[in-house]
Amino acid sequence: MLRNVFGKTLWDQRRGIVIWALAVAAVGVLYAAFWPTMNTPELTQFLEAYPAGLMEAIGFTDISSPAGYLGATTFGLLGPVIMIIYAAMLGGRAIAGEEQDGRLEALLAHPVERWRIVVERGAAMLVALAVAGLALWAAMLIAAGPAQFTEIGADRLAAATLQLVLLALLFGSMALCVGAATGRRAMALGVVGALAVAAYLANNLAPMVDAIAWTQSISPFYYFSAGKPLVNGWQLSDGLILLAVSFAFVGLAVVLFRRRDVAV
Repeated sequence: MLRNVFGKTLWDQRRGIVIWALAVAAVGVLYAAFWPTMNTPELTQFLEAYPAGLMEAIGFTDISSPAGYLGATTFGLLGPVIMIIYAAMLGGRAIAGEEQDGRLEALLAHPVERWRIVVERGAAMLVALAVAGLALWAAMLIAAGPAQFTEIGADRLAAATLQLVLLALLFGSMALCVGAATGRRAMALGVVGALAVAAYLANNLAPMVDAIAWTQSISPFYYFSAGKPLVNGWQLSDGLILLAVSFAFVGLAVVLFRRRDVAV
């Protein structure tokens, strides 16, 4: 088992994977259940009374359609928050967490190269996030009928879910990289948390200020949501950008971890 870091990682995290998958699915169903209540002229008029800038900042620019509502809630707010937190925990634990808990030294004592540890832990993180995404997609399909958003379609729900998984993977890979470079789990979580908030603000608030509008184009949230996958389906170029940046972080993590002195 020690020779297969990928399999051992998934086995060790099996309970957590199930719990997080159920949590993500529950969030999706919870928001979906409110759509029939939100889909009223009175509530639409009430929300229109709020300042346009505030509604843009929180992503509630169009909640008069199922796609707009789910894009602002399940796939725009709490869904990304939960998935990014989960990914950051996975990435921070992959190297730094194991090192601080005293388990990394035992692993390095075996004939397992450092690059394999990073890459296989990153692959295990991708699988864990994919399981959570699959659970969310299945839950949304089940809720589509009772919640009255069957018009979106399984393919576009899958597209939005895939974009969400790739967004989370990017921040998880970032946490993996910081943890591999520093050996500190808190550092990895702190950096990812700060950059995730900054990226969200850059995507939602920066366009309102001409001087910093350009920062939207470097925000991962822009490539996650700008193409409106719930409306237009999967955006290949945006998805590939998120995936490429994730791979770059994993590659950098390999380089930094191989250079760092870890007491064995």
